[in-house]
Amino acid sequence: MAVPKKKMSRSRTRRRKAQWKISAPATVKCKQCGSASLPHRACSECATYGGRELAGADGS
Repeated sequence: MAVPKKKMSRSRTRRRKAQWKISAPATVKCKQCGSASLPHRACSECATYGGRELAGADGS
């Protein structure tokens, strides 16, 4: 059975495992205000989701 000659460092291992995160997340335009936000999330600007305004999303 093959055995590694040297121990792989923690930073090298973590760098390899983190490569799949390199691409930027997808964004969609809000139907109300037109700002970019993550899909399937409430808009951070106008606090709407699915055409309805969410209560308490603006901090009140």
